[in-house]
Amino acid sequence: MRCERLVAGERTVDELRALTAGAESVRESVGEIIEQVRAHGDQALLDYTRRFDIGGGDPRPLQITDEELDAAAAALDPAVGHALERAIENLEQVMVGSVERERSIELGVSRVTVRRAPVTRAAVYVPGGRAPYPSTVVMGVTPARMAGVEHIVVCSPPGRDGEVDAAILAAARLTGATAVYRMGGAQAVAALAYGTESIPAVDVIVGPGNLYVQEAKRRVFGQVGIDGFAGPSDLVVIAAADADPELIALDLGAQAEHGPGTLVIAASDSPGLLDALEQRLERAEVTGAVAALVRTRDPEDGLALAEAFAPEHLQLVGESAESLADRVTRAGCLFVGANAGTAFGDYIVGSNHILPTGGAARFASGLTPEHFTRRFNEVRIDDATELAKSAVPLARAEGFELHARSMEARIRENDPR
Repeated sequence: MRCERLVAGERTVDELRALTAGAESVRESVGEIIEQVRAHGDQALLDYTRRFDIGGGDPRPLQITDEELDAAAAALDPAVGHALERAIENLEQVMVGSVERERSIELGVSRVTVRRAPVTRAAVYVPGGRAPYPSTVVMGVTPARMAGVEHIVVCSPPGRDGEVDAAILAAARLTGATAVYRMGGAQAVAALAYGTESIPAVDVIVGPGNLYVQEAKRRVFGQVGIDGFAGPSDLVVIAAADADPELIALDLGAQAEHGPGTLVIAASDSPGLLDALEQRLERAEVTGAVAALVRTRDPEDGLALAEAFAPEHLQLVGESAESLADRVTRAGCLFVGANAGTAFGDYIVGSNHILPTGGAARFASGLTPEHFTRRFNEVRIDDATELAKSAVPLARAEGFELHARSMEARIRENDPR
């Protein structure tokens, strides 16, 4: 694995970001794919599947049948099935607190009720390519189901044999997805956003993916809602001198398994620890990911770097690093302690692995049921007199005479106020 050494400074975050390609590298290609799908629908989808996924053969039908889903679930390795069921259970328990109920606020003569309603159709993009990700089915479908979404579809690119991995199909059945499609890449995102002859358009698209997928999500935002920019992966580990380099190297390597575009970073004020990590990472299997080792002055310097970088995953290991946990504000998910490897977050611990990447943790959050709901207010006014008398001057100050008259018409005659 490619490994870079840096010293923390004013431009370190820019130097780290420059180690991997940005979305601008695929922007033109993604735009062309989206336009082709909008213009040619299913035919464009099948052509891109033939070209990008199955090596020129004849694509299978876009939608996977219920019989195929049932067969995959029945054939699933019981140990894998147990892991998926445990992951679903833990995720549900963690996320139940984010499923908010409506509430009403009494404001004297008026009442505003904050109401929530789920979107009607949502889609979960599940990466294929290098490896199947049944765990992503869990992370995407579970919060959508908890939000009350009626139609939850899953899409994933087929392999060279034209099929979506059976574990993905089984996970879709276990989580309650209502449809599964053999399609991936920017073309799948375009189909879900705009609809084709056989793919109904959805309201929200979520899920991780490569730069093509994430750039496509960015392009269709506004036509549909999205969870945000969720890939390629990144990890920052702030490690103290007493941290175990073997465990940290494994954690960095685990995230590096996500492949090209992934950036894994270890920051430490211990030169010995960084040297030990470099030796281990250079022996790691080449995945197309990039590792960076950053020398910091002290743990505070490491925290400043992490806050500026706003990583998808932030891991604090070693006594002085772990003491920083309460001050972290910018991370998709925070892992504290030697046992809290990010791999647990990817699978089983109950946190969601669909997280903001590329620095988006400055303003975005990991996937929850809230991503699948809409808030709106219900307004009731018993007596509009006082509100109208207060607001009419403001409406006229803005030059909206009819707004003023509309409110004045609700003023009760002979009101002493």
